[in-house]
Amino acid sequence: MEKLDRDETWELLGLLFQAHPWHGVLIGDEAPEVVTSYIEIVPTDTVKYEMDKRSGHLKVDRPQKFSSVCPTLYGFVPQTFCGEGIAALSRERTGKEVAAGDGDPLDICVLSEKAFSHGAFMLQAIPIGGLLLLDKGEADDKIIAVLKDDVAFGHFRDVSELPDAQIERIEHYFLTYKRPPGATDNVIEIAHRYGREVAHEVIERSRQDYRARFPDLKERFLKALQRE
Repeated sequence: MEKLDRDETWELLGLLFQAHPWHGVLIGDEAPEVVTSYIEIVPTDTVKYEMDKRSGHLKVDRPQKFSSVCPTLYGFVPQTFCGEGIAALSRERTGKEVAAGDGDPLDICVLSEKAFSHGAFMLQAIPIGGLLLLDKGEADDKIIAVLKDDVAFGHFRDVSELPDAQIERIEHYFLTYKRPPGATDNVIEIAHRYGREVAHEVIERSRQDYRARFPDLKERFLKALQRE
């Protein structure tokens, strides 16, 4: 196949079939300033939904046993991966022994005044900061963003501009969403809260981790197609 043929084939596949939300959706030309985000959970969900990595379909991860619900739209940034680059950045910023990235796409919390009835949709988000979260010693960053053009939140450009209560609500959710009432041990630690510039660095590191983890996904697929 000539290069043009490969690109045309890849484009046609995207027109004929629904793209995998992790591998087949582009992060966007304006990244990291503006990023495409795939939303799995909305604030009214009492079930934790999660993308099935193999099929790309949204699945039930687990029913929430307790009353805590996510205070924002919650999902991930396509074509990102939390691997060694994210772990190294966490070690640099905390001085802690961070074993690895959590092996998932980069999570994102998107603030919006609008009510959404369900997940499994894409939007354009403006990253303004994030939380350096450690889950059982693994780096599991949560990017904090605002919905592009949102009337209430769309003008914010750094997490420091938000009311403290807004960030504390997000932090409380992640500190407690895996901990049953009465438990004293917590597997989650929020090691650091950071602003827009660091959020951009985290996004870029996660894109590098993705390219390292899936270096030739497109080429491998097209070569397999050519052999048929």
